[in-house]
Amino acid sequence: MNQSVVSAGLSRGDRVLFGVCAVLTIGSAVVHYAALNETLSFIVSGLALALLAALVGRSVDQLGDRLGAGATGVIHAALGNLPELFVGIFALREGLVRVVEAAVIGSILSNLLLVLGLAFIVGGLRFGTQRFSGNRARTTISLMLLAVAGMLVPSLASYVHTPAAQHEQSLSIIAAVVLLAVFIVSIPASLSRTDEEIAAEDTSHEQLWPLPTAIVSLAVASLLSAFASDWFVDALTPAIHTLHISQTFAGLVIVALAGNAVENVVGIQLAAKGRADYALSVVLNSPLQIALVLAPVLVLLSLVIGGTSFLLVFPPLLVTTLVAAVIVVSFVIVDGESDWLEGSALVGLYVVIAASFWWG
Repeated sequence: MNQSVVSAGLSRGDRVLFGVCAVLTIGSAVVHYAALNETLSFIVSGLALALLAALVGRSVDQLGDRLGAGATGVIHAALGNLPELFVGIFALREGLVRVVEAAVIGSILSNLLLVLGLAFIVGGLRFGTQRFSGNRARTTISLMLLAVAGMLVPSLASYVHTPAAQHEQSLSIIAAVVLLAVFIVSIPASLSRTDEEIAAEDTSHEQLWPLPTAIVSLAVASLLSAFASDWFVDALTPAIHTLHISQTFAGLVIVALAGNAVENVVGIQLAAKGRADYALSVVLNSPLQIALVLAPVLVLLSLVIGGTSFLLVFPPLLVTTLVAAVIVVSFVIVDGESDWLEGSALVGLYVVIAASFWWG
């Protein structure tokens, strides 16, 4: 472990995060089990889910900082996506397949465009042009392009009515298994550390929580996020009707943002500290693992959990916007530099895409 990194007690901000998470989780449990108001339950449980996701991310940050940028990004994405996995499982059991489809694509879009864009804006306004490891960025975005292509092949087969379109479930299962295999073989490269990252760690003076505190916090927050996800999904359908929003918009924006609070908070915080490599790793590893792990796992789990089957066959507009987003981000980060203007453009594109799904 880096000698400049020392254990310390919880900061005031961390204590506030713990307290707010406790209050919102208890409040959402009361509203849910007392059946007070379905819209209120939706709002409170959504806030609780978002804050618990942020707490998972903060806990993982304390563990990952001991391992380097690549490991931090991988661990953040793996555990930070747990709330999204729980929401997807409960939503499929309720038959909300459109919400899950939109949430999977929306989670990728929100990380690639909104969160990365905000990180570029915050970092750019504070430090000017930020530089990061171009090799790691290019490797991650290349995997992202390949993962999205593999994830979308069943959709393309359906659109052009090939013989494979008659076997959507079998093709989705094959694609899911292959994507998971690609993720497994990509782990060693993701965990490696560049010379630039090692040099940056030698100058870091980050104060970390005691290790037992980080582990217990991660375990408890992950467990509570499962309960909050169940309450959130239970209130989702009534809230959709009450608030007059479509299932697609709810999944693409509301569910995706609630489940991506980890990347929203941590990625932007890291950019604000000038730790561009860490910020990029955290933000980009999340959509990569959604494509390589979350979506395939939902395909396989939907076969055994009951409810609606989840297939890798998405509506055309979701597919088109996803491909466009990945291509745009590829061009933005290929030079290994970022600034606030590029971030503003990414956020603007996200707003346009989100608005296009308001009506369904």
